[in-house]
Amino acid sequence: MNILVTGANGQLGNEIQLVARNSKDNYIFTDVCEGYTKLDITNLEDIRQMVHDHNITCIINCAAWTNVDKAETAGEIVETLNAVAPGNLAKAMKEVDGLLVHISTDYVFGGDPYNTPCKEEMKGTPTGVYGLSKLHGEEKIQATGVKHIILRTAWLYSEFGHNFVKTMMNLTATKPLLKVVFDQCGTPTYAGDLAETIYDIIENRKYEGSSGIYHFSNEGVCSWYDFTIKIAELAGNTTCEILPCHSDEFPSPVRRPAYSVLDKTKIKETFGMKIPYWVDSLKKCVESLQKQG
Repeated sequence: MNILVTGANGQLGNEIQLVARNSKDNYIFTDVCEGYTKLDITNLEDIRQMVHDHNITCIINCAAWTNVDKAETAGEIVETLNAVAPGNLAKAMKEVDGLLVHISTDYVFGGDPYNTPCKEEMKGTPTGVYGLSKLHGEEKIQATGVKHIILRTAWLYSEFGHNFVKTMMNLTATKPLLKVVFDQCGTPTYAGDLAETIYDIIENRKYEGSSGIYHFSNEGVCSWYDFTIKIAELAGNTTCEILPCHSDEFPSPVRRPAYSVLDKTKIKETFGMKIPYWVDSLKKCVESLQKQG
């Protein structure tokens, strides 16, 4: 099978490049930056041409607008990248009876005060442009009738790009004092674990007859404060004092979900997944980053 990966230079795209090295399938990695095959996913005809030229029967869409704050003022580009483009990819795969694997987010929730893990069938109540655009993307994919696996994830980090773990490793190593939000809870997700999950579903053809929305994050629950404490501990950064604070101390143009823990029962039962605990995966990532220097 020929598989097209969009957003290949992002956190998840880079992790998929690593796990796909020994695949029996053929992966084609695309992005807008140098070093990758170029593909404009906002242009349906460009996608169709790519699918035709390379006989693509599966697309993994890792491309998105992900800057939550800037999404509030960025204009139509957010909806174009997060909703129109996934709809285009879905149409192209529907036309060849292919599969679309699409990455969504916990930010489709947030408007309702949930205090138990969010299930896939819960109503999406996004609080900002980013979450709304991602919810629209899910809806556009489903409307095409394409075979699809939509994976909502949360608090993604990895050895690649800019993310919370790398930022906090640096800050706790260089600052005497940090304040970190304690009143927003969720679950960190190591992009390597998510990539392994996607790879397993595709490589072992587990997607047959299993179209739908699934939740994936690592196991467990924490606040951003708890997350930071563990990052500093694992990195050996002991001189920085880390204090909990309320989210109001960090003004933002969008209200973030206070509780966006994802219920993963469905993905575990459907695909036989064993999901690592967040601290174990964080330790793996921190050790890898320290080896890189």
